[in-house]
Amino acid sequence: MVTRDTIDHAADRIRQKVIGWRRHLHQYPELSFEEHETARFVEETLKTFSGLEVTRPTPTSVLARLIGSKPGKTLAIRADMDALPIQEENEVKYKSIHPGNMHACGHDGHTAMLLGTANILAGMKDDLNGEIRFIFQHGEEQLPGGADELVQVGVMENVDAVIGAHLWAPIETGKVFTKSGPLMAAADIFRIRINGRGGHSAVPHETVDALAIGTQVVGNLQHILSRQTDPFETLVVSVTKFTAGTSHSIIPDTAEITGSVRSFNEDVRKQVPKQMERIIKGVTDAHGAMYELDYEYGYRPVMNEENITGLMETTITDTLGADALLRLNPMMISEDFSRYQQEAPGCFILIGAGNAEKGITYPHHHPKFEMDEEALDIGVRLFVGAALAFLEGIQT
Repeated sequence: MVTRDTIDHAADRIRQKVIGWRRHLHQYPELSFEEHETARFVEETLKTFSGLEVTRPTPTSVLARLIGSKPGKTLAIRADMDALPIQEENEVKYKSIHPGNMHACGHDGHTAMLLGTANILAGMKDDLNGEIRFIFQHGEEQLPGGADELVQVGVMENVDAVIGAHLWAPIETGKVFTKSGPLMAAADIFRIRINGRGGHSAVPHETVDALAIGTQVVGNLQHILSRQTDPFETLVVSVTKFTAGTSHSIIPDTAEITGSVRSFNEDVRKQVPKQMERIIKGVTDAHGAMYELDYEYGYRPVMNEENITGLMETTITDTLGADALLRLNPMMISEDFSRYQQEAPGCFILIGAGNAEKGITYPHHHPKFEMDEEALDIGVRLFVGAALAFLEGIQT
């Protein structure tokens, strides 16, 4: 019988190793789809644990399977491994040695937590009914995302449930956020090019001013949300880049507009590019310009399944106390964990990793991003507890 004391003892034993793994990974960050040395390190570390079947489903990902002593359900646990193209500004002993690359989102911690989880559960193999798959995923930060590739090569075949976590600095250490239903939004990208006719700024009547037309497009895109979408639906249309012109005396012949669309409702999501094109066409036609629209669908929304979420919520409160579980609104950030949820019911959680007293206050994707390493231990305990609770015949 696996007890809470057993889990606590195992987590205490592995705590410093998990921190050490995280710091090693932090020092050697690799970008999306380039995680060759990261995957090698993870593979070699996993092979030091007994009872795991370790494979490389893609060149920069790792899968470890733990098959218990008796048949039962199959649970997948996922961690992402990629870093970001950011120059680190932290002055720590484990600072990135790769110029321009940094673990500025916590994926080094996610990988370390899953290594710790695999280590503990591998030691409980004889007590397990069913199977646990540890998915070390590449390429979360860059479309089309590594999750889709892993699903295509079969890592989710016959999986009954999937769980994952993100260390989250805006939440203080010791708190955890999750909820059933929508948790994170779908994220799509649009790129618009306005093609006009340039000329001298002194004779604007001889031009088709792409800059002026582009500003009208930007303003009218906001009508998608304010006048064309049900107010009870959640939608964000953000223009984040506008490029036009080269000189004070030249009216530009082109303008380029880039942005993102965030949503939860699939029907609303599918309507946006149609609404966008209708607006762009109307504005450009009115002024004699042409346009090009490139609309790229990104990650689906993270939608937590009720029963698996209930199991995670129970694990959180049993492990950390009732006050640890936060009740927040869904977030408009995105995650390709959603791809796994297309294959099996799942739950994603956000584990607090901020600590103002330690000066850990910088946001994700910032050159001074850090995490409270106490959160790593919490993540390991939650993953282990949830895995044992899910597999049949196990009580904690």
